[in-house]
Amino acid sequence: MIALQFIDIKDFMYRLLCTDLFDHFLLTEAKISTYADFTIDGRINPDFFDPEDAEYEQTAAAALVPFSLVRPFCFQLMKGTHTPLCFHFVLQLSPQNQQRTVAQSGSGFAPEEICGMFWNLKYSKRQLLCTTGISYHTFTMDKSLEQEWDRLTTVFFKNHKLPFQKL
Repeated sequence: MIALQFIDIKDFMYRLLCTDLFDHFLLTEAKISTYADFTIDGRINPDFFDPEDAEYEQTAAAALVPFSLVRPFCFQLMKGTHTPLCFHFVLQLSPQNQQRTVAQSGSGFAPEEICGMFWNLKYSKRQLLCTTGISYHTFTMDKSLEQEWDRLTTVFFKNHKLPFQKL
């Protein structure tokens, strides 16, 4: 697990809420504090979309909502002249990307041993932090996959020119 502090919060927020950069993630949960507190549970309500809805294919077999579906709603909650008091997004790597990441990591873990690979994005007191994490189905002392996830996280942010400092 690593913690990163982003240098240019305004640019990061633009990329998070106004572009598709994070759309390949799933939303586990979101908490946004503006004029009121808003909490979003990222679990899919499977009966909401009909097969003819455009979103049906994205959500039919998923347990969590794609960030792309809630991103516009989050933007609406946060836009305006006032900065949010705080927010917290828990983004999870999609099952396809998680499976590929685990397979390419060389860690020795099987994809079915991993519950999820996460980024916790938290804004509070004019600081924006990202902490990484992995949830396993069983206890392990092997940190090789976590180290690879941490490395891939820093590569992602560097490749997308989102400056940060490690804490």
